[in-house]
Amino acid sequence: MKLKGNIVDIENRNIFKGEITIKDGKIAAIIKKDCEENHFILPGFVDAHIHIESSMLVPSEFAKIAVNHGTVATVSDPHEIANVLGVKGVEFMIENGKQTPFKFNFGAPSCVPATSFESAGAIIDSDDIKALMENSDIKYLAEMMNYPGVIYDDAEVLKKLEWAKQYNKPIDGHAPGLRGDDLAKYISAGISTDHECFSFDEGLEKLQKGMKVIIREGSAAKNFEALIGLLDNHYQNMMFCSDDKHPDDLLLGHINQICARAVAIGNDVFKVLQAACVNPVKHYNLDVGLLNVGDDADCIIVEDLKDFKTLQTYINGELVSDNGVSKVEHVAFENLNNFNTSKKEVSDFKLESKAKEIRVIECLDGELITNEIIAESTIKDGNLVSNIDTDILKMTVVNRYNNDKPAIAFIKNYGLKEGAIASSVGHDSHNVIAIGVSDEAICKAVNLLIENEGGICAISDTDEKVIPLPVAGIMSDQNAEVIGKHYSELDKMAKQLGSKLHAPYMSLSFMALLVIPALKLSDKGLFDGGKFEFTPVEVS
Repeated sequence: MKLKGNIVDIENRNIFKGEITIKDGKIAAIIKKDCEENHFILPGFVDAHIHIESSMLVPSEFAKIAVNHGTVATVSDPHEIANVLGVKGVEFMIENGKQTPFKFNFGAPSCVPATSFESAGAIIDSDDIKALMENSDIKYLAEMMNYPGVIYDDAEVLKKLEWAKQYNKPIDGHAPGLRGDDLAKYISAGISTDHECFSFDEGLEKLQKGMKVIIREGSAAKNFEALIGLLDNHYQNMMFCSDDKHPDDLLLGHINQICARAVAIGNDVFKVLQAACVNPVKHYNLDVGLLNVGDDADCIIVEDLKDFKTLQTYINGELVSDNGVSKVEHVAFENLNNFNTSKKEVSDFKLESKAKEIRVIECLDGELITNEIIAESTIKDGNLVSNIDTDILKMTVVNRYNNDKPAIAFIKNYGLKEGAIASSVGHDSHNVIAIGVSDEAICKAVNLLIENEGGICAISDTDEKVIPLPVAGIMSDQNAEVIGKHYSELDKMAKQLGSKLHAPYMSLSFMALLVIPALKLSDKGLFDGGKFEFTPVEVS
């Protein structure tokens, strides 16, 4: 097979008319040759850090859509399903992904559970990490979120890091806002990347101290604007990722969108493609071709180097996407789950108090970080309740693995004027998380998910919508078109209820993410992510 067009040699910063010969899945020859074709041939895009589970699709269904956008590989952390099902969940992701041509590169989740301050469905200890590191299907040690454990020499954390080093596999970082001496110690432990930078200065310091910085632009967390200014001088040590991509967004685009944005604001196209195609392959030692003779024929044909509209995608020489039509076939799989809690009563969501002020989570649109604010409480019959006028809404996290009392807190900037929304996609432990205008609405939303053993939902005074997620309570057994359509409808309903957030459900899932400052809620209580300790809702 031969491909003709403008061949993009990223590393040598050269574009030339030519012909590529593909034989037995490999690039057999590349020659300069005049041709009529004006499209561009380049290596496929690689998402340098993603949780496939956040697309609500199993890997095989994710692959179907990603190839249409020129993505040929991902660096995938199966952290979410691991928190529900442990090593069994990791194995499910690997085996399902293997049944497609797409190149999933899974890591060993380093923090299951992410902290001891929440209830997860499983534990992956250092012995499990050793076994995973021995597996050739595991390419790296996934994001070390427990940065206090690294800084303060937690023995179990250090064992996990040592196993990765012993097997010569890269170690991913996760340290939002970490600076100075603590950052230096974190890096010295062998941690080589970070995708959590949320300011230019933070990203610059991490680059100067030897880390690879990954620019994240996902459905909820968006750091492109803050970090893209670093690319010009540091492109050799930067990559692109989505981290978390909801199904409706994935249908529209992937890493190609980040490339288009970067080029549109004046970045050198070779530097952009270095970050998008080359650097992840080299950093993680991936078996992904880079358009060199002898490489796997993992390449894409794009219409131009401006919008990066993908015309064709090849993986190991196989045509997997042709003019927006995916050729990745459906894969049969078994639905695995871990859901063990009973339906709740409205009284379970009451929080008796006489406090005049309360601590409130301030949700920031497009950010994983939150602020802590102090607000005047609203008390009705001795119960702290939502106040839609001040947009201080009650929030709950319900343990889905045991019948425990729901944790209660309050949140600002969700804007709901009616009803409630809820999700069993609640990072990191994936308990049920809900926000509503009343205890009754919250209870109804939570019970709807318990009935379905996982999903996302919205309820109003007159309507309810739910998307069941039967795979570990976090993924659908449907394809992207179906789940994307249903998700768009649910997203629309949440906004009709009053939410002004760009991605209310993705943001909701991160309100239980304790390892990101400043204030979050776990099933055990309100948590101060700066001090890494629980803190009371009541102030006075």
